[in-house]
Amino acid sequence: MARMRKASRLLRRDDARAAISRLVVAGCDGYFAVDPRQIFAREAPLELEIGAGRGDFIIARAASIPAHDFLAVELAGQVSSVMAARAGRHGLTNLRVLRMDARPLVNLMLPADSISACHIYFPDPWPKERQAKHRLFTPTLVASLKRVLRDGARLYVATDVAAYAEGIFAMLEEGGFARVAEAVPGASATGYARKFIAEGRAVFAGAFVIGKKPPLFQETPD
Repeated sequence: MARMRKASRLLRRDDARAAISRLVVAGCDGYFAVDPRQIFAREAPLELEIGAGRGDFIIARAASIPAHDFLAVELAGQVSSVMAARAGRHGLTNLRVLRMDARPLVNLMLPADSISACHIYFPDPWPKERQAKHRLFTPTLVASLKRVLRDGARLYVATDVAAYAEGIFAMLEEGGFARVAEAVPGASATGYARKFIAEGRAVFAGAFVIGKKPPLFQETPD
C-alpha cells in the first residue's frame, strides 16, 4: 500500500506526466507492426526486456549503454507509467515503454531480425497445473523469439523457481537455442532479484544464443 501511495504521488508530478507522454509508445492497440527505427528515429542495436516492471534493470542498462536503444514491455498500467516517469528523471532518450502483452508483440508486431538482446527476468511461474496456460514460455513464444533475434543475439533468462528454470531451459534448447557460458546481466539487478538474493533464495539464470539463421525465403532451382 505504501508503494502504491508513493507511485501515485510520483505520477501526479508535472515532470512525471511529461516523461510518460514522451516515453510511453502510444497506439500499439490495433496496429500489427512496431517499427523501432521510427520510434527512435535512428538505427542502433535494440534490446528488449519483457516484464520490465518498475524498470530497475533496464533504466540502469539504458543509461550505461547510450549507443543502444531499449524497449521495455510491461502490461500493468500504473507500473509502466512509473517506469516511464523514472526513466524521464534520468533523462533517457534511448528507452521507450510499451504497455502491452509481450506475446503479440514478439509473435506478430516486431520485425524479423530486429533484436540484439532480449531480457526475461522472473516471469510468473503460474505453479498450479490449471494455471500452466498462463505461462509466458511456450514453444510458440520460443519460435517467435528466434524470428525477432538477430544472428548471434543473446537471450537472457532468470527465475527463482528451479522447476520452471528446468522447463524453460529445456524448451529453449529444443527450440534451437544453445546455452552459453556468459553472465546474465539482470540476474542480480532487478527488483525481484535483489529481494530474492537478500532472502537467501537461489536464482537460476541462463544465457542463450541461436546460430546463423536461414534466409526467410530461399530460391528454388529452375
